[in-house]
Amino acid sequence: MAKTNARLKDYYDSKLVSAMTEKFGYKNRFQVPKLEKIVINMSPGRDIVNDSKVLKSTAEQLALIAGQKPVTTKARKAIATYKIRDGLPLGCKVTLRASRMYEFLDRLINIALPRVRDFRGVSPKSFDGRGNYAIGLKEQIVFPEIDFDKIDKIRGMDIIICTTAKTDNEARELLRGFNMPFSS
Repeated sequence: MAKTNARLKDYYDSKLVSAMTEKFGYKNRFQVPKLEKIVINMSPGRDIVNDSKVLKSTAEQLALIAGQKPVTTKARKAIATYKIRDGLPLGCKVTLRASRMYEFLDRLINIALPRVRDFRGVSPKSFDGRGNYAIGLKEQIVFPEIDFDKIDKIRGMDIIICTTAKTDNEARELLRGFNMPFSS
């Protein structure tokens, strides 16, 4: 695999590891939490039941945002109230690792989040207890890769940042080190 210049990865190796070791008293650099993966999930919602082409446009938009081809997610069981059959494609997801993960996180923190309307920071409470963080965005148009004129409908997405941290405090400090804009 070719070495890319992920700015956040270089910053993690040069400054963040030593800062976190000093703060939490780790014995060696391998105990310092790091990013494991970022999972991005997008679903067209109820539109999928009426028009199957909606999923294709959602997948194309997610591919532009993430920089890699998404995988289709399917319904695990039928729900008659919502007209969902078992195995019906419902959305798409992408799992980013290594340099693509760091590049996406850089774009999310420095470009996309500041473009969110009425942005006051992300919630510091969205940790799951095991060091993973989840963000929900209401609009995909905050990413500069998406051309506003070519989208059919505004859709949201879920972004899950998985870390190797054992506690939420360690993960919060790791993301703070990457300049994640937490609200006070």
